[in-house]
Amino acid sequence: MTEQRRLISEIIKTTECHMTAEQIYMAAKAQMPSIAIGTVYRNLGLMEREGEIRRIPMPDAPDRFDKTTRLHDHLICRKCGNLEDVCIKNLMESFQEYPEIHVDSYELALYGICSACLVDGNE
Repeated sequence: MTEQRRLISEIIKTTECHMTAEQIYMAAKAQMPSIAIGTVYRNLGLMEREGEIRRIPMPDAPDRFDKTTRLHDHLICRKCGNLEDVCIKNLMESFQEYPEIHVDSYELALYGICSACLVDGNE
């Protein structure tokens, strides 16, 4: 693993939010001024293909990157734009009600108000 990839991985793994490639680049550049944005994008693509991270497509915004690769869902806050992990229990089991199809995985985005905006009273 290259020094650049190790740094990018560490940034993703230690953050509590789902960062964009630009945010990852800025955090990496603060620690390694010589890193290029192309290096960040190239490594994010490799890390995604190898199952190390998940890319979360965002409507009308840059994609975000998720350190949690296990199957889970996301809430996109319509107030602040935050992306928050949520887990809808037994969703995969409910797909068994449709024997004519077989679901291996899925991507689910919920839209509403995140926990931070609810606590702040921004609803």
